[in-house]
Parts: sequence; C-alpha cells; structure tokens
Amino acid sequence: MKKGIYFFALIFMLGILTSSTTPSLPTATNKAFQVGEKLRYRISYGFLDAGEAILEVNSTTKKGGDGELLQVKGTGKTLGGFNSFFKVVDTYESYIDKKGIFPWFFVRRVDEGGYKINQDYTFQQDKDKVNNGAGKEFTTPVGIQDMISSFYYARTMNFNNMKKYDTFEFKCFMDNEIFLLKIKYVGDEVIHIRKGKFKCHKFVPVVQTGRYFKSEDDVNFWITSDANKIPVLVRAKIPVGTIKMHLVEWEGLKNALSSKVEK
Repeated sequence: MKKGIYFFALIFMLGILTSSTTPSLPTATNKAFQVGEKLRYRISYGFLDAGEAILEVNSTTKKGGDGELLQVKGTGKTLGGFNSFFKVVDTYESYIDKKGIFPWFFVRRVDEGGYKINQDYTFQQDKDKVNNGAGKEFTTPVGIQDMISSFYYARTMNFNNMKKYDTFEFKCFMDNEIFLLKIKYVGDEVIHIRKGKFKCHKFVPVVQTGRYFKSEDDVNFWITSDANKIPVLVRAKIPVGTIKMHLVEWEGLKNALSSKVEK
C-alpha cells in the first residue's frame, strides 16, 4: 500500500516539475488581418519613387508547434533608375502561430547593392530558444517576435481607450540580439496620401541609446484608426534627406477600411 502511495506521489511531483519548466505559449486576439491580405507600398525619396514594398498573408502547409501556421511575407525592391547604382532585392518570411501570432521560423534574404544577408532562424518557443541556422542557439523569452512577425503582432494590440503618450512594447529577435521595441502614441491625425485621406493614429518610436535613430522626430508612422490597423504612411529622416513609405494598393482586408475619408 505504501509503495502505491509513494508511486503516485512521485508521478504527481514529476507532473508538477514538468509543467513548471515548460512555458505556457501566449495567445493573441487577431481581428486585424486574414489570409489573402496584400498591402503594396511605394517608397519615395523626395519626389521620386525609389522602391516598392509588399506585405502579404498566406496559408501554408509548414508545421511548427502544435497548431496551424500562417506565412507572412515582406518583399522590397528598388525601381527604375535606382537599380543602376544601388539595386535592392529583399525578402522576409515568417511562419507565425495562428493563435499566438509569434514565429516558429524566419527566413531573410537581403541583397542591397551587393551586400547580402541570409538568415534562417528556427524558434523553439516552447523551449525559450532560437537557433540561428549557423550553429548558434540563443535563450529568448517565450513569444519573442522576428522582424516581419513584429508588424503583424503589433496589429493585434488593443488601441482602444489609449491616451496620448501611452506606450506599447514587445521583444524582437534580430541579428542574433534581443531588442525591446517600444512605440508611443502621440495623437490622431488625418493623413493625405496619393490614395486619399485617412483617419489615423500617429506613433513614434521610443528612442533607445545606441540605436540608429536619435530622436523621436526621426521616424513617424500613421496607422488607420479602424479595425485593420494598417500603416498608411511611414516617414523617416536619413542623413541625406527624408524617405516616405505610403500605401498605394490593398486587397483582402479583414474589415472595412472605414478610416478612409470619402469625398
């Protein structure tokens, strides 16, 4: 009898130890995007269109964790005459957990004027690890984001009832480092771009020591104030001027684009 009690007590203790060392995977409420969404942007330098960027959400048969994955993909390239002196062809792919909106795999292929980056990260979210595909493993917090999944995860954040200067933050793994990404809400504005006028929430990054941008004025971005939470304009100051990325086409939206101001 005592042996039976000891046996069941041991099983019970092992269960406690196992559950305490296995992280609980986070979930996210996604009401902002769906499979089939495609956003196209033009990147302008002054009055010239220097490049194009496309963000899209696709279904995938790729498996990771215990649930269904989505492929979120970003591509960028230079246009016209800019190809002759600094050609850019970039691709970012993230395979994200449909329930948690965090990555299990990340692929980066960058070719910018001959400078190339190839990255293949495998996220072991259930073990708090990331393998960088080059023989190194890093300890990371559960639910860590990557460079492209961050964009989609941010769209699941609750912006309802936010007040001016409220901040939102989460962690991202890129270039073998963990970065704390923080953005600050600075008010609402109506933005006029080529595709019309949009009611938007305006955000700026919370500047951190040692980063490329030194001031909150260096980067501004405007997100539609509807349920889609789409960036319609990003404006960044660089040493030789200002670059703008503005929305020019969209399809497959999950919600009505109610922030667009009709004439």
